[in-house]
Amino acid sequence: MSVISERLAKPRHERVVKNPLPWYTPRFWHGMRLSTWLSTLAKNRFAVSFSRLHTATSITFFCAFNSLFAAADRAIYGRRVAKVEITQPPIFILGHWRSGTTFLHELMIRDPEHTYPTTYQCYVPHHFVLTEPWLAPLTEKLIPNRRPMDNMEAGWHRPQEDEFALGNLGVPSPYLSMMFPSRGEVYPQYLDLRDLTEPEQQHWREALLNFFRRLTFRDQRRIVVKSPPHTARLQTLLEMFPDAKFIHIVRDPYKLFMSTVNLWKSLNEVQRMQGLGDQQWVEEYVLSSFERMYAAFDQDREFLSDDQLFELRYEDLVEDPLGKMRELYSSLDLGDFSRVETALREHLADVKNYRSNRYDLPEEKRDTIRQRWNGYFKRYGYDVQPEIAEI
Repeated sequence: MSVISERLAKPRHERVVKNPLPWYTPRFWHGMRLSTWLSTLAKNRFAVSFSRLHTATSITFFCAFNSLFAAADRAIYGRRVAKVEITQPPIFILGHWRSGTTFLHELMIRDPEHTYPTTYQCYVPHHFVLTEPWLAPLTEKLIPNRRPMDNMEAGWHRPQEDEFALGNLGVPSPYLSMMFPSRGEVYPQYLDLRDLTEPEQQHWREALLNFFRRLTFRDQRRIVVKSPPHTARLQTLLEMFPDAKFIHIVRDPYKLFMSTVNLWKSLNEVQRMQGLGDQQWVEEYVLSSFERMYAAFDQDREFLSDDQLFELRYEDLVEDPLGKMRELYSSLDLGDFSRVETALREHLADVKNYRSNRYDLPEEKRDTIRQRWNGYFKRYGYDVQPEIAEI
């Protein structure tokens, strides 16, 4: 059987996305400091595959420069950054991976009174204050203009998850599983932060707060961040930012499952430093991390006041984006919606032809999802018997 025939013979839900990025494209780990990179390698016994040695070598080279730039950034700006006060409570976009958080984030940042962490800032959180004005433009062409997993716009200037910033700052993150994917899930306790020791909790808080201070030092506007793991961290985020606002987006669970499995397999392929292995652990990871995420969220949401949390379904947002955004602004008391309406219309016109991926979902997987995520189905009113999953 030919290679093409083998691919076509595989069920669509089992096809593996091959690395679509050129070899010179920076991986997440290129943004670490040398100490963080070497420490992470040591914890994984330096198990870098021969086929990834050139990538690991380039990461080591750039991490050394990151350490130098970080030291210079700290020497020049450290004292001023430490004095920054975050006067405007952040807005956190919550929701499971592939639930529409990126789309919602793109809508929220059209507001001229909002700012956000860029991809560059999340790659090199320890020196972007110093280097972003000149190094980001010089390296922009190394970044693909589309995300490989969903074809959405990408680039140094585009919004990014602050979870990547935390990882590159040396904070343990579940995202580090992408580096050595054949070893499976890592740092599950850092999803909801509940089982961390007090020093670990303090380290996590200080890293996030310092990153937010650095963002505010560069831009005084209100920070809007999106990071799916924050969905499980309401208690900690509220303790840090008691007046923060939260937007929670949900989506059809069947579509979430297949799309998230595809996401992790794609990221594992792109970011790995070793062979992939069979990746059989990914599906169970998606199921169990969802359960942990929403166990924490359902418990902590009771601490939020009515004007702190707005929930919406992805399907409703796509159907009537302006209407849902107007409702969101009113519910969270975010000010005059007219200041952002024109920009929203222009953005929506630009993305109107976007089409999501589509996968078949086998009946046995639907059964598993129905059983394990039943509470989510019921709370958010999703039908448990769709014919297919479109992602």
